[in-house]
Amino acid sequence: MSENKTLLKREEMNPQFCWNMKDMFPTDEEWMITYDSLKDRIEAFGSHRGKLCESPQTMYQIFQEKDEISQDFEKLYVYANQKYHEDTGNQKYQELSGKANSLSNVFSDALSFLEPELMAMDEKTIFQYLEEYEPLRLYQRMLKESLRQKEHILSAEMEAVLAKAGEMGNSPEQIFMAFNNADIDFGTVRDEDGGEALLTHGRYTNFMESRDRRVRKEAFTKLYQVYEGHKNMLAATFSANLKQSSFFANMRKYPSTLEAGLDGGNIPIAVYEQLIEAVHENLLSMYRYVALRKKLLGVEELHMYDVHVPMIEGVDKKISYDEAKQIVKKGLAVLGEDYVKLLDEGFNGGWIDVYENQGKRSGAYSWGAYGIHPYVLLNFSENLNSVFTLAHEMGHALHSYYSDQKQPYVYAGYRIFVAEVASTCNEALLIHYLIEHATDQKEKAYLINYFLDQFKGTVYRQTMFAEFEKKAHELMEREGSVPAQTYCDMYYELNQKYYGPDMADDPQIAMEWARIPHFYTPFYVYQYATGFAAAIAISQKILKGEPGIVEKYKEFLSGGSSKDPIDLLRICGVDMESPKPVEEALAVFASYVEELEKL
Repeated sequence: MSENKTLLKREEMNPQFCWNMKDMFPTDEEWMITYDSLKDRIEAFGSHRGKLCESPQTMYQIFQEKDEISQDFEKLYVYANQKYHEDTGNQKYQELSGKANSLSNVFSDALSFLEPELMAMDEKTIFQYLEEYEPLRLYQRMLKESLRQKEHILSAEMEAVLAKAGEMGNSPEQIFMAFNNADIDFGTVRDEDGGEALLTHGRYTNFMESRDRRVRKEAFTKLYQVYEGHKNMLAATFSANLKQSSFFANMRKYPSTLEAGLDGGNIPIAVYEQLIEAVHENLLSMYRYVALRKKLLGVEELHMYDVHVPMIEGVDKKISYDEAKQIVKKGLAVLGEDYVKLLDEGFNGGWIDVYENQGKRSGAYSWGAYGIHPYVLLNFSENLNSVFTLAHEMGHALHSYYSDQKQPYVYAGYRIFVAEVASTCNEALLIHYLIEHATDQKEKAYLINYFLDQFKGTVYRQTMFAEFEKKAHELMEREGSVPAQTYCDMYYELNQKYYGPDMADDPQIAMEWARIPHFYTPFYVYQYATGFAAAIAISQKILKGEPGIVEKYKEFLSGGSSKDPIDLLRICGVDMESPKPVEEALAVFASYVEELEKL
């Protein structure tokens, strides 16, 4: 690591490894022209207030205009925020991002009359309109979804108030993001060679995989020491996020924030609760894994800074970005030539922002706007984890690509519940390919170790996050305020429960809740675990050569939000209303633990 003590500035990055935002807007000036135009169009949209129900033709025209403005706004919003994510310290794009976020709330306000006017109509009239005017049938599913949620739609005046409150509602996340990506400073870590290296979000993962235990411990201690120093501010920010979530849930007459969070995708509460219950019933497999890790690492005490380093030595190696692309293509070849061709298009077509630079947003994601190819943000670190991140995010990207190609704008976006299925299915197919092509027992053991770590991080860890989040929201709803130490104690106890008796008590881990960005999108994280379970089920069908499954899978990828998420998964024969997919995935984990013990 000593050769990478400092990060390049954004303007110093090789354009070959940067995404091409000009595919969305050729210049910032074009963005500003669109911004000014959209402000006028959004303002003019308000003239439709009171007219939605005049006739089926008027209703269709208003929906069409809404879609056209939404599509242009999506481009505007994505561009501004992705440019901001390139360097979160860049004041120009901070300003553009701020403008886009503010316009988002103005747009929400302008749209706020639609649902109340629709809900004021008699249902028979709506279905009569659909029967009378064929073009309006494009919106039939959208209209039925609105009717399903009718009891949670308020009057036009109240909807306008909630829309205006949206900007304040987003403030906790914006404060956390600004602090966590731009302001926070973890200092340096003495690397394996004794040199001082910057500790950043991107490099923290590398340090946690270091063979030098001193490096791992130092990075772990310093990172959480910084979060501990801001504990009260972070708790206040997180509490504000819980409160805004509760506020909007209460205003929309949901019994709880959990029910509000799941209702958008029409996900039964039982799916969330069954996940936690199934994982609780299978914690012994996790404890067995932890005990095996302790044994293979040869340590008297296993600490939280020991959970990411590979258990099998001598196999981990540097993997260049070019090598990673080839590995991903080979691993996903089972999905067909058309899928691999799209991967190539993404790899070579300016979709991907590859390497970390000063101020760049941490982590990885896929994002984009309808009518433009998807984009992928990476912080590629030349290790196996980065290869899987590439496969994962391209899974998201091609899911969006297939949906955009097949669905009209109104149904192109897919629900969060199925968002992690395509990405995780890619990972499951890739690990199978790598294990199958392992050159010896040691490499096979290393890859099984990697799969177990990914499984642990996705199913067990994300379920632990989901349980913490559920408890935190319930506590806030019940008590009205939560001290910082309560969050820490609650998280610490859950960490002990999930990792079991062979994990040493590291007090620093009590602060981990404070660094999880997804907690600012309430009830998101559980879907990593459910998505992983569904992906394991689908990947097993693909690998076994079930007749027609690849075609069914691509039908699923092309589904967007044209069906409920639960029904989209049923296309592939996976029923998430049953605990079976989660239980079967946990059984796969247990079998791999056993195989690694034997190896």
